[in-house]
Amino acid sequence: MDFFEQLGPAALGSRLRRLSDTMTGQATAVYALYHLSFEPRWFPVFYTVATQPALHVGEIADRIGHTHAAVSQVLKELVKHELVSVQRGEADQRRSIVALTPKGTELWPALQQQAADVRQATEVLLAETRHNLWLAIGEMEYALSRGTLASRVKAIRDQRLTGAVRLLDYTPPHQPDFKRLNAEWIERYFRLEEADLNALDHPDEYILARGGHILLAEYGGQIVGTCALIKMSDGAYELAKMAVAPTAQGLGIGLRLGEAAVAKARALGGQRLYLESNTKLGPALNLYHKLGFRKTISGPPSPYTRCNIQMELLLT
Repeated sequence: MDFFEQLGPAALGSRLRRLSDTMTGQATAVYALYHLSFEPRWFPVFYTVATQPALHVGEIADRIGHTHAAVSQVLKELVKHELVSVQRGEADQRRSIVALTPKGTELWPALQQQAADVRQATEVLLAETRHNLWLAIGEMEYALSRGTLASRVKAIRDQRLTGAVRLLDYTPPHQPDFKRLNAEWIERYFRLEEADLNALDHPDEYILARGGHILLAEYGGQIVGTCALIKMSDGAYELAKMAVAPTAQGLGIGLRLGEAAVAKARALGGQRLYLESNTKLGPALNLYHKLGFRKTISGPPSPYTRCNIQMELLLT
C-alpha cells in the first residue's frame, strides 16, 4: 500500500513536500526552455528585488514569507552570480539594501516573459483538477493562522487523554499518594512545614473529620493528582494541597480537579473559597485565575512561610 494512502491526511505535510519537489524539479526544465541559468528557488527573492527595489533583507523575507536566514542564503548565491548587489543603506548603515545589477536587469525581461507563460500554463493545469489547489492553499494558510497544527493536534490528544482520567474521592489507602504528590512539588520549590506534615500525614484527622473533602485524579491506573477542601472557621473552604504529577501535566487534570473542588464546595454549602500560594508558581496562579479566583488582602495569617499571595472565590 502506498505510504500516503495508508496514512491519509496525517501525511499532508509530506505529500505537499513531494508535490513541491516534483514542481521544483519540473521548473528546472522550464528554465532550460528559456535558456536561463537560474535556480527555481531564487525566483521569489529575485522577483521581489526586481519589482520593489531598495528593500532590505528583512523586508524581502516578510514579503515572500521566508526566514531572514533563508533569504540571506539566496542573496549570497545571487551576489555570487552577479545578479544582485547588497549594500549598506545611506540612512541606516545597519540595513543592507538589495538591488539588481546590470546583469540582473538584463535577465529580468526574459524572466518576466517566462513567469507570464508559467502562470498561463498553471491556470490550465488547475482547470484540469476538480479542486483548485491554489485557492485551497489560501484557505489552508488562513485556517492555520487561526489555529496551528500543533494546537489542533493537542486539542485532539487532550480530549482523548482526558477521557482516560477519573476523579475519585479520597479513601485511607490513598494517603501515601496524597502525601507523595504534594511533597514532591513543595520540596521542588520550597520546604515541607509542620502545617504540611499535619495535613499530609493525617488527612483523615486534619481535613476530613473537620468537614473537608479530598479529590484525587487517576490516570493509567495511577493516582496522579490531588486537591483538598479544608473547612475554615467562618464556614468557608480553603482550596489546598493541589498537585499533579509531572508525568501527567498538560492533560488538563489541574483544571478538572479545580472545577470539581469548586462544585463540591458549593454542594457543601460553602459561601467562599480561599487559597494561599506563592507568586513564583506562575502556572498554578494562571489556573486559579481561570477558575475565577482573585487576589485578596483580607485573608487570615498564613501558617506557611512560603505564602506571599492569598486569593478568594465567592460562591454566591
